[in-house]
Amino acid sequence: MNISNSSALAESTGQSQDLLSSTLARLSSGTTFIDGGDNPASQATASAYTSTNGLVQAALANVQTSLSYTQTADGDMSAMQGILSRMSQLATLSGAATSSPSDKADYQTEFSSLQNELRSIIGGPTSAIGGTADVTSPQGTFDGSVLFGGGSPQVVEAGTNPSDNITLPQLNLQQGATAALINQDGSGNFTLSVTDPNAVSTLGGAITQLATAQSLNGDAAVRLQIAATTLQVESQNLTSAISNISDTDVATQSTQLARFSILEQAGTAMLAQANANAAVVYKLLKQN
Repeated sequence: MNISNSSALAESTGQSQDLLSSTLARLSSGTTFIDGGDNPASQATASAYTSTNGLVQAALANVQTSLSYTQTADGDMSAMQGILSRMSQLATLSGAATSSPSDKADYQTEFSSLQNELRSIIGGPTSAIGGTADVTSPQGTFDGSVLFGGGSPQVVEAGTNPSDNITLPQLNLQQGATAALINQDGSGNFTLSVTDPNAVSTLGGAITQLATAQSLNGDAAVRLQIAATTLQVESQNLTSAISNISDTDVATQSTQLARFSILEQAGTAMLAQANANAAVVYKLLKQN
């Protein structure tokens, strides 16, 4: 074998070793991109998809948190509906001709207890619900936000586009008929009693107000659930696309590994034989 052929064989063996190393790297890392020069266009596409998927995941987190918000509000409002129903019964019983002063006193005790429960759930400043001190940390809160107070409606970023927003309804029960139920005077006494002639009608108004709030909250929850499902599907599709672009094709790379391994071994053996032959020739020439 001449020097030119030996050099070509050494170069070919080196290339086989490089290809074998690249294949091993792809199989061990699980990604088809092992350096910046590997298919730059595909790398750019995968990077763009990854960035978009990050935005989708952030929007999904917003939506899921907002869903928890609406679910918490719904649970509290369901409890309040039960309270209002019982208060209506007490007001009706108190107005019966057969109710004795002792009965009315018992009704009033329970009525006031339920008013306190409502007040502790709804909360609010003294300017809205009276009393001697603001109820700044009511039971009706979610992550520090008061559920049933005033303020600006909350806007949820529910997608990757600026227009993909969902506005949570303002569930302000610190005004209207519901506020009248829990309003207190400057001494901390409730202004509405179980024997008040307007008690039943005020309770009816509060029940209607609460039902409207539940309906608005339920509508927002449905929209949020649809958004969550859409975002989950979008994220799954992006993840699949990224995987198709960047993940190693194990079957193909395994075949390549076997091929390059055979070529590398064969090249190494042939190069060793060529070097051995050259050494023999050199020895013979030296002897002569």
